[in-house]
This record gives sequence, C-alpha cells and structure tokens, in this order.
Amino acid sequence: MDDQWQGTGPGRPGGGGRVLVTVFAAVLALGALLGYQGELPGVARPGPDVAVAPARPMPRPPLDAEDVTRDVSPVLVNITATTRAFGAAAAGSGIVLTGDGQVLTSHHVVKGAKAVQVSRVTDGAVYNARVLGYDARADIALLSLTGAAGLAAARIGSSSDLRVRDEVVAIGNAGGSGAATAVPGRVSDLDSTIMAVNEQDFSRQALTGMLEIEAPVSSGQSGGALADHTGAVVGVIAAASGEQDPPPGDTADPPNGYAVPIDAAMRVVRQIRSGTPTESVHIGPAATLGVVISDAGPRGARIDMAIPGLPGQSAGLASGEIVTSIDGRAVTSARALRTAIDTRRPAEVVRLGVLEPDGDTRVVSVRLAPG
Repeated sequence: MDDQWQGTGPGRPGGGGRVLVTVFAAVLALGALLGYQGELPGVARPGPDVAVAPARPMPRPPLDAEDVTRDVSPVLVNITATTRAFGAAAAGSGIVLTGDGQVLTSHHVVKGAKAVQVSRVTDGAVYNARVLGYDARADIALLSLTGAAGLAAARIGSSSDLRVRDEVVAIGNAGGSGAATAVPGRVSDLDSTIMAVNEQDFSRQALTGMLEIEAPVSSGQSGGALADHTGAVVGVIAAASGEQDPPPGDTADPPNGYAVPIDAAMRVVRQIRSGTPTESVHIGPAATLGVVISDAGPRGARIDMAIPGLPGQSAGLASGEIVTSIDGRAVTSARALRTAIDTRRPAEVVRLGVLEPDGDTRVVSVRLAPG
C-alpha cells in the first residue's frame, strides 16, 4: 500500500509564518537602508517629515510545471519499504543528495522497515538501501544505496526564500505508480502545525514548521520533492489533507499538501552525517521491541499487543502488562519507552521492569530486533 501522512490538524493560512515573513521583510528593508553609510551623488537625505516607501520584493517568474518536472525527475527515486510486522509494504519517494547514493526521504516511509528497495525514476535501476539515520519528530530520514555511483544529485534551494503565494510543484511517486507525478500549487502558509496520521500503522505525529501548499498531494508522494520555479528543491513532501476526489457539490475543504522545509531537512541530514545522535536524531537502523503500547495510569507503558515473531513476545511479554523501567531507569509513559528504545541499536539487550496484572513484578531481558 502507499504510505502517506494525512494532516488532521489546523494549517493556519496567514498564521505564524506570515508574521515571521513580515518581520524579516521589515528588518531586511531597514538593513538595506541603514547599511550604506556614504552619500549618493545628487540625492539629499530625507528629512524627518519625509516618508520612505518600503521596497517591494520582485515578483517571481511564472512556474512551468513541465519544465520543472523534467529537471527534477532525474534526481527522484521510488521507495518500497517492507515492514517486519505483518509483511506489509509502503511506497514512497526520495531525493538523491549525492552521486554515491545518499537519499533524503520521509521517516514514515521507512519506519519499521526490515528491507528497503529503491528504484530510479528515470531508468528503473534498482538498489538495496540501508537507513543511515532519521529524526522521527521532523519526519526526515537519510538512506544509503548499496553500489550506487555517478547518480544525478538534486539542486538544493533554500526554504527561507519562499513567500506566501509563491508557485511550487510537488513531485513524487503518486499512488505508488513508479512515475514522477507533478502537482503544481501555491504556498499558502510557511509555518503550519498539523497532527499527521500514518495510514500504515495509524500512529500520530505532530509536525510543526511545515510548508502548506494548495495542491492535491496524494499517497506515495511522501519523501518527494517540493520544487520552486527554478527546479531547486525547497521542501520534502510529508502529508496531505482534505478530500482528493470529492463528490460533485461537496463543500469539504480542498486538498492541501504539507512539506518539511528543506532548510530544516538538511539540518537533520548534517546531524546524521556527523554520526552524533541527539535527543531526536537517531543514527543507524532502528531497533524494536515488537510491541504495541499505550500510556498506563498513573505511570508506565502498557503492552496492548506483543507482535508474533518479534522480540517482546519471544521474551514472554504479554498484553496487559506494564513496562515500568528500562535498564534501571523509570518509564513514565509510552512515549518515554519509545524514546528510550530509539536510542538503542538492533541486537542490543535491554532489561525491562514489568508489572503483571496481578501486581507481581519481574525483570525481562529482551534482545532488540531491526525495524
């Protein structure tokens, strides 16, 4: 199935992003006025009663979606990620960053994957991929393609240059078709906050600082490129909201797309390349207990299901039990347990403090699996 975040929270047109743009424009205009200390020949300085009109930004050239798609397609790849649980597969997109096969994509495209395969849009060449690292909070992951060399790499722009109403085009593997489908639209907000729902495992993730686009982005385009009128990548497609094909006469909200600004995405990439993990950036492949968890009251992570064939079940964890500690440190919530596991690597052994439904406690050692 195709993998796509669905945005369910408020995209705030004209919200914080617009205020920020207004402030920056004012600061830049003031800097331009005060940065020159000399006199201009034949021009008198304005007196105290003379108003100076603010400079207006030059309008962008019109965007030709076909030309931009033609330029960007050679640096796009299609991604198929097979998950360990239930053998499900997710289809998404990626952006080639380097000739030796580093690929930028959305974290949720490869989340929980036991195998990732990548094919180039232009010629269908297939590569196996491994996850170099990811930031789940930013929904960004960096892959490395095995045996890749001489690949065309994307031209990275700057999302800080974007303005509301700028024309952009979202390009990715729509519907998992394998083709580079382009959807043009305009930027409607520079700083949206949404609650995204993963169609694959129904997990939820708050995404902040997102670019909102008035365009019918669809499943499979996650991880694809948001490009400007020059063909530079200015965002990584992450989510969609609204009805893609509303019935005639339907007054529902029109579909919108959301993208991670490329400046934020590349900060994550640089952190992964440094090899230094942070609170949110994980280096290397993910590890898993193989359990579905939720918050337990008043503290702890309740096991709702131990997935057959994965480490939790093999170690004897069962539904209804509560994980209260990991390696001697208290676990206060489901999120706390996920965060702790996210700092581990596959094959590491963790010791879990477990509270049984009858009130007994025990310590369980679990060897983590990839995914």
